[in-house]
Amino acid sequence: MVEVIEQIVADALARPLPDATQRRVVLPALPGKVDAVVGMRRSGKTWLLFETMKRLLAAGVPRERMLYVNFEDDRLLPLDVTQLRLFPEAFYRRVPAASAAECWFFYDEIQRVPGWETFVRRQLDTPGVRLTVTGSSAKLLSREIATSMRGRSLTTEVLPFGFDEALRHQGIDVPERWPPPTSEAAALAHAFERYLEVGGFPEVQGLDQVTRLRIVQDYIDVALLRDVVERHGVTNVEALRWLVRHLLSAPAGRFSINRFFNDLKSQGLAVGKDTLHAYLRFLEDAFVLFTVPIWTPSERVRRVNPRKAYPADPALARAMTMRPDTGHLLETLVFLELRRRGFDVGYLTTESGYEVDFMARHLDGRTAMVQVCARLDEPETRRRELRALEEALTTHAVDEAAVVTLHETETLTLSGHDVRVWPAWRWLLEGR
Repeated sequence: MVEVIEQIVADALARPLPDATQRRVVLPALPGKVDAVVGMRRSGKTWLLFETMKRLLAAGVPRERMLYVNFEDDRLLPLDVTQLRLFPEAFYRRVPAASAAECWFFYDEIQRVPGWETFVRRQLDTPGVRLTVTGSSAKLLSREIATSMRGRSLTTEVLPFGFDEALRHQGIDVPERWPPPTSEAAALAHAFERYLEVGGFPEVQGLDQVTRLRIVQDYIDVALLRDVVERHGVTNVEALRWLVRHLLSAPAGRFSINRFFNDLKSQGLAVGKDTLHAYLRFLEDAFVLFTVPIWTPSERVRRVNPRKAYPADPALARAMTMRPDTGHLLETLVFLELRRRGFDVGYLTTESGYEVDFMARHLDGRTAMVQVCARLDEPETRRRELRALEEALTTHAVDEAAVVTLHETETLTLSGHDVRVWPAWRWLLEGR
């Protein structure tokens, strides 16, 4: 293993950094803190590391003071935690002057090595060491690292491309001034239709539909096998696949374990409710999907009400069903964008039983209420969507209220609040 690691380190130092699409995410990079980058597989975590390394180069950090290691390299399997020390040792042997300088270590998918946390904590105590680790598990890199690192880590979530990032990937400029010219707005609206169809996984941008769907289906299979089945020792794989198909094929839908348990029982598939609860947690830990609770200060009310489930990217829903509901895909994009912007999100139910898709609060205290619908031009749809928002605004004070649609633009007054109706492409770009 020593010779293998020596070769990996030598190759890593000699390899040119590839060009990467600029992401909206910037790592905190605070001295004395480990940057933990988490997200679903193929979301762009590795490329974010390359982009970070290029920023360091531009800031004057020599290339030989940065080491990138991918722990999914088959040459490193199996690897024991006691062997992790061989990487910095090989690095300093190859670059002796680095031992007296500040150096950056980037460990990709390090959760593949059991016990990695102790090694990272010990290396962080080495003077001049800056560390970034990535992983495809919230459980291992968000929760357990917080305990093992004793407050010495900061977690950054990476989702597939947002609309602005997808545009940059295609070489399309994001407007700097609003509103853009009519011709530019029309081009952006057309690009959004493509984004709603393709989703944000970097690798599938520009591919034909059949190839794209095959690749995304493979993403799902790999995430289930490596990040759920293998990691958690799942034995009832059939029940897990039923759960995944159900949740991804119905994005933005309310989900109840009790109801799903009864559905499986009627199909003759035996699985316990506690097991289903565990499987749902595993899927969230692997960033395949997210669940959103009802917006309420009462923990009891949150527990007894169903949660809404959203895939990590609309492409995951399209990979499970050829005809997903357009409004639900749009709602998924809005949820993911709110998450990118740093909002904590829940759905809201009014006293009359009407639903507002999102009530959101930012870490800085800002609040927003967002309703999503594909179209407002049909009278019954308009009445249903706006009455929920209007009633909710009478009981909840918010800094911003909005309706996001596919194409419509309008300004409304509901319950004394100004409510802006946005076309989705513009809300995703200007609303940032």
